[in-house]
Amino acid sequence: MARKRTKRMTSQGCRICRNLLAAAVLVIGVSAPATLARAQQIVVIVNGDPITALDIEQRSKLIQLSTLKVREAKKWGIDLPNSDVDNAYASMASRMRLTPEQLTEQLAKSGIHIATLKARIKADMTWPQLVRGRYQSSLQIGDKDILTALESKSNDSVGYDYTLRPILFLVPTGSPEPFVEGRKREAEGLRSRFQDCESGIAFARALKDVAVRDQVIRSSADIPAELRKVLDGVEVGRLTPPEVTKFGIEMFAICAKKESAADNSPVRRQARESIMAQRYEQRSKQYLQELRRGAMLEYK
Repeated sequence: MARKRTKRMTSQGCRICRNLLAAAVLVIGVSAPATLARAQQIVVIVNGDPITALDIEQRSKLIQLSTLKVREAKKWGIDLPNSDVDNAYASMASRMRLTPEQLTEQLAKSGIHIATLKARIKADMTWPQLVRGRYQSSLQIGDKDILTALESKSNDSVGYDYTLRPILFLVPTGSPEPFVEGRKREAEGLRSRFQDCESGIAFARALKDVAVRDQVIRSSADIPAELRKVLDGVEVGRLTPPEVTKFGIEMFAICAKKESAADNSPVRRQARESIMAQRYEQRSKQYLQELRRGAMLEYK
């Protein structure tokens, strides 16, 4: 088992290595013929993996670009503390089911120094703040922009504001599966009886080890499409299907549902986000090109 886990962790580290190299190629824009020619120049073998001259070159360029972004951000008063970068690094490791120390070890085996990745993380966290801060006016989106974007799309998706009451059947951590299944059956029993929020919530509060939380209001424009489908399939006054969470078995009572304001529908929200992403990407590329020219970082 330990050997299989090591192989899996090494594979994850290699994927990070490949992603970093791919990002460098996309950002810098190396031509295909030059890439193929230099890719054959193996400089060293690390744990059985060949490291080419191109690999080293691209990593060097990635470091230069990251440094350039961070330095420009500092010039404009944006300097993230190391603790923010460390937290982002720890979150990255957690998503891979690794500790930060394990991730560092796997990166080293793939030929990537932790300082290189953290420089990239800091640059990626800092750069959007700088671009949006400096070019805020050109990134503003008006109603006319959204309407133009919606002309070629179907706009029949109506947004709703849901008033919800979370109901949780508590399940202690580490409970055996039969106990969890029993709580799910209890939750299903409540769901079959629940006919309206006024009487249903009062009944739920009387149940043992059941917590009824304060109401929350959620717009369909702010929740994932899958959850929207669930809420749309449940009548007002009824409960959503029970779901197992880390705290127990959770359901939501839909106590009210009304149509959202016209400017807060999922379609308009998606259009706004799409336009914003396009404008940001265009401005970001222009800004980076200006910095590279000023720093005489011309890659060919």
